[in-house]
Amino acid sequence: MKVLYTKNDIQERQAILDLFREYHGYVLGSKVAWFSGKSLVTKKDVSNGVLYRDDWFNKIRFFSTFHISRESFDFYWSSLIEFDPKFFVGFPSSVYDLCLIAQQRGLVYPGKVNVFFPTAETVLPIHRKVISDVLGCKIYDQYASSEGAPFIFECEYGGMHIHPLTGYFEIIDNDGNPSSEGEILVTSFTTHGTPLVRYRIGDRIKLAESSYQCPCGSKFQCVDSIDGRSNDFIFSKQNGKVNLGNISNSTKDVAGILCFQIVQKTIDEISVYIVSSPDFTACEESKFIDALKLRVGDSMSISCVRVESIPREQSGKFRIVKNMLNAGLVGI
Repeated sequence: MKVLYTKNDIQERQAILDLFREYHGYVLGSKVAWFSGKSLVTKKDVSNGVLYRDDWFNKIRFFSTFHISRESFDFYWSSLIEFDPKFFVGFPSSVYDLCLIAQQRGLVYPGKVNVFFPTAETVLPIHRKVISDVLGCKIYDQYASSEGAPFIFECEYGGMHIHPLTGYFEIIDNDGNPSSEGEILVTSFTTHGTPLVRYRIGDRIKLAESSYQCPCGSKFQCVDSIDGRSNDFIFSKQNGKVNLGNISNSTKDVAGILCFQIVQKTIDEISVYIVSSPDFTACEESKFIDALKLRVGDSMSISCVRVESIPREQSGKFRIVKNMLNAGLVGI
């Protein structure tokens, strides 16, 4: 769906985001390293090791998310050190990829990064661990959408708070009845160009208990989990929906996986594409498959394919799960 924003909508949404970041220490004018899906550089730039563009006025260095690799790592790393940003913003998968390579090389970022503000993708536990270890920063997440959904912001205690001044969330179960866990319908207060009223955005959330009071003192309701879009799940006859967090945890205690993506085209089979190091032996592959089967069920056929790289989406995002099933056929 094409969404149109009025000028006031854009200004209000950006002001709300600035307020959230300011709450966690950001000050307008601070240096920011930004990793998003913008097409920034030419082939000539890449060959010359220039993988960013500078916004001098706002002190933002926009990095390309399409060229991160072991071969280009030194260019990214030296550019970050030279720029010396105090904050990071952008796709967690891209920042994670850079930090993972740094970690494998025994590197720790020498500058002082205060906070990483993720955007657009689900933040996984492995993202938080590796990024905070390498950059030495805190991570504060937020939820919205390109369509203009209301905001959910993370506080200093890790609580994800619905921001009721930006819109209204309704949670429904599979039968369309009000629920504390299920799909969300969004009504936004900042989409006058293309009004969103009870818009079915495709994401699912679970509310915290109504009696829960976050230690931060906010009265805004907390969310226990945000599970992402329906195609961020594997569908199993045996175990039903297996969410992204469970899928990502299958790599724990498995050595040598640099990056992986699961593609599901049928209800009985998944294909796993893996970018690996020499540490990913046949024994480690067997451990990984066992961990996946524990989550998706023994009846699921799993084929592993080792590849040199896994392409990102046209938006620049990286998807761990690509679910291509017809939602209606599997009763989603």
